[in-house]
Amino acid sequence: MEWSFTPQDVVKGQVAYELADFRTDLLQEVRLNLPDLEAANQQRLFDLIYDLHYWLATGRDFNEFLGGLQLPTHVQVLLASVEAQCGANVAMLGAILQRAIMDGVESGLPLEQSLAQAADQHAREVAGRLAS
Repeated sequence: MEWSFTPQDVVKGQVAYELADFRTDLLQEVRLNLPDLEAANQQRLFDLIYDLHYWLATGRDFNEFLGGLQLPTHVQVLLASVEAQCGANVAMLGAILQRAIMDGVESGLPLEQSLAQAADQHAREVAGRLAS
């Protein structure tokens, strides 16, 4: 994905680009790259690709991500290809998550509560899933 702003702009609060925006853009990218895939499969693939982005944006290792899943080889190859190309997306998602934590701290929450609040916001957003 490409943006007219940087992850630093998001972290500093100079641009309002939130998790819902990122997820919408990522879903659109999946749909554009795999237009012949049926909508339900696009959604499943989006969910997996988003989980990979989140995993990486929270500082975890790609091989640990794969190791925690039982996926067919062709899906593992696809995810390896995504991982090799998703650095900018991961940086942007990391900035969005960092901004959410900072919003909590700036509102007066202790860091641990701000982390929990950001995690809750993330869980609610993901649970709401984008509909096809």
